[in-house]
Formats: sequence, C-alpha cells, structure tokens
Amino acid sequence: MAMLMLREMTLGEKEFRLISDLVYEHCGINLHAGKKDLVRARLAKRLREGDFRTFSDYIEHVLKDPTGKEFSILIDSVSTNMTKFFRERGHFEFLSRRFLPRLLEAKRNRGRLRLRGWSAGCSSGEEPYSLAITLLEAIGGQSRWDVKLLATDVSTRMLERARRGRYDQQRIEPIPPLLRDRYLIHRNATGEDAYEVRDLLRSVVILRYLNLMRDWPIKGPIDFIFCCNVMIYFDKLTQERLVQRFYDLLAPGGMLFTGHSESLTGVRHAFRYVQPTIYEKQ
Repeated sequence: MAMLMLREMTLGEKEFRLISDLVYEHCGINLHAGKKDLVRARLAKRLREGDFRTFSDYIEHVLKDPTGKEFSILIDSVSTNMTKFFRERGHFEFLSRRFLPRLLEAKRNRGRLRLRGWSAGCSSGEEPYSLAITLLEAIGGQSRWDVKLLATDVSTRMLERARRGRYDQQRIEPIPPLLRDRYLIHRNATGEDAYEVRDLLRSVVILRYLNLMRDWPIKGPIDFIFCCNVMIYFDKLTQERLVQRFYDLLAPGGMLFTGHSESLTGVRHAFRYVQPTIYEKQ
C-alpha cells in the first residue's frame, strides 16, 4: 500500500508542465523546473483531501470544474504568501517622510483632497492595513480628505483572511504601541489573544480579487503603487508588461514600490530611479 501511494503521488514531468502552463497562462507565475518538488508537496495535500488517485486525475478535475473553484484552490496552493506589518520598513519611511508631505501640500494647493493607492498583491492584509495607517497618520485625522487604498490579490484564501482583519500577538509586533492602540482592537473573549483592525482602517482599504494578468477595472490616476515580492514569480517579459501598466495608471510624480528581492534592472521601463526598489513616474 505504501509503495502504491508513493507511486500515485509522484508528479511526472508531463503533469508538472501542464500545471505550470495553466498557472502561467492564468496569472503569470513562472513555475520553473526548480519548483517541481514544491508544487508536488503543496498539491499532494489537496489530492489526499479530494481523494484523487493521481495528479492526472486531479488536473482533469480542475479542467472540468465549471465553477472554477478548484482552479482557485490550485492557484492558492502554489502561491507563496509571506507578509507582515510594515514589511520593507524603508518604503514606509520614504512614504511618510518624503513622498506624502510633498504630495499632500501639492494637493492642498490645488484644492484636490484625494489620496489613492494600491497594494497589488496584498496577501493576508498586513501591507494594506500598514499603508492605511500611514495615510491616516499623514492627514492627521482630517476627515475632509478622501482616502482610499485598493488592496488586491489572486488568492481568495488570503483575501478572506484580510477581510477578517484579525491577527495574533506575534503578527502585530511590528506595529508601534501607540499606533496599535489607535488602529487595532484587542480581542480576548474566547481565550485567543488577538487583535482586529478598527473600522477606521476598514473604511480606507478596499479588498478585491484581481488577477494582474487580466483586465484591471481600476480608474486612475493613482498616487502610488506597492507591488512587493510579486514580480519575482514572473519572467522578464511579464514583468515589463506589468511595469508599463503600472506606469500608465500612476499620476505624474506617482511612485512605484517593489520588493527588495526585486529589481527593474534588465526590465525596460520609463520610470525614474529614486532609490533601490523605489521608482517615480515623471
């Protein structure tokens, strides 16, 4: 029986190539040969849960599912979702100390009190809620400002976590105590030491499913975009197309923030380099 299970859970080259092609065509994630063991390990659990005998049986089920639900589960399984509050600390310092003061002054002078940002690849919500805190702190509680932050992801599972907005003690450690008290509520009613984001943050963050490789139902211009630790999964051609679309959506002077493991070196783009992983639309 053990030998049978081992054989049935073997991911053949043909099956791996079909999965990687499906994922690439759907959302641009490049599952190269070095990811084969990771894909096998992550999907093996789903095979056991769904009582599928082989990877071929599972792929057939994915392709025949008219609801698309199983395909979403497949994407969730092979996506990597690592994040934390105020990750890429330098980005938030640049945003609050350099970019936002200049932007807010320019908008006040024009009488246009509107702020728009986008967290493209928001995972379980820590990044967009960190950005919402930063924006609200920048305007100093002035209710006349219209502040919205779009937060999108291709993983429906991660979006559901973001909508709950509930994090344990370890997850909220990067948030300074003063901001923690201002924007989160401590919950301990069920014995679970957890924190929930307040309605004030929820009113700023708009959570939506969005596939970066498809159409974007987004109206610009946008003041800044965070796309951190997303493009590392794309090949160069896909990166170039995505970066150009970001450029087109941003307002003049708008900023693109990428992850520190990502670089636009070797990627054709029209942005002005500001500092590592921070770029400006001129």
